[in-house]
Amino acid sequence: MMLKKKRYICLCVLVFSNIMFGQKEGLKILLWEKGAPGFENRKDEPEQAQDWWVRNIHNPSITAYFPEKSNGMAVLICPGGGHENLVFNSEGKDAAEFLNSIGVTAFVLKYRLARTKDSPYKLETHVKQDAERAMRFIRSRAVEFKIDSNRIGAMGFSAGGEVVALIAYDSNNILKNTSDAIDKLNSQPNFQILIYPGPLFIPKEIKADAPPAFLLVANDDSCCSAPIVELLNGYRKANVSVEMHLYAKGGHAFNMGKRAKTNSLKTWPQRLADWFEDTNYFLK
Repeated sequence: MMLKKKRYICLCVLVFSNIMFGQKEGLKILLWEKGAPGFENRKDEPEQAQDWWVRNIHNPSITAYFPEKSNGMAVLICPGGGHENLVFNSEGKDAAEFLNSIGVTAFVLKYRLARTKDSPYKLETHVKQDAERAMRFIRSRAVEFKIDSNRIGAMGFSAGGEVVALIAYDSNNILKNTSDAIDKLNSQPNFQILIYPGPLFIPKEIKADAPPAFLLVANDDSCCSAPIVELLNGYRKANVSVEMHLYAKGGHAFNMGKRAKTNSLKTWPQRLADWFEDTNYFLK
């Protein structure tokens, strides 16, 4: 009897450990069952991953991370990497874990890389298609994921900010003449979070229906400080809600603050949590 009890306890611990491991690693979901349109023959090519990067992405996906207690919000995270790599852990998984800690469901996008050698993909065509499909897919599963389809944002780091820009400024972005129910949903995020975003695809004029924005960058970031200030001015001119954090030092790619050398940048994620609360995004 005692032996059976011990076996039962060990089995329960093993099952619990597997569940916790699965939550930590996330749930990978392919965006297209048969592969990306026009590239279905490449869907089974394995991804390459080492240290901080992921490459050779031909079958776009989202990896879902669920909080212990959801507040109904969700964020699609687009890691950076210059469109040559995907900084999946420090600009994807780490961001998801922080969002989970404040009750937000997170989805990390693995999008196709347009600047790798001999890449057949284009930013404004295939990468945009991946981001659009991800937003639509998340909305299509809102009930299943226990999220509010009107409180789904997009977060981008560096080149991932350019991916967000591809979908952020086009309201009612719905595909016509399609039999796919997912593609009939709007792909524009309800809000956007840009962390040292790249300069591409920001419109010269911000329209009144642009999603509210949270912007964050270091002033000594030679790549991305000037464009984000221009974006701020565009938002102010359009009278659209925006919050901007411009830090004196930090350079580029400080991620979620773990690599930061300044105290202010080490705690920047709390500013995002404050913004969520101050703008009532936490409210159901």
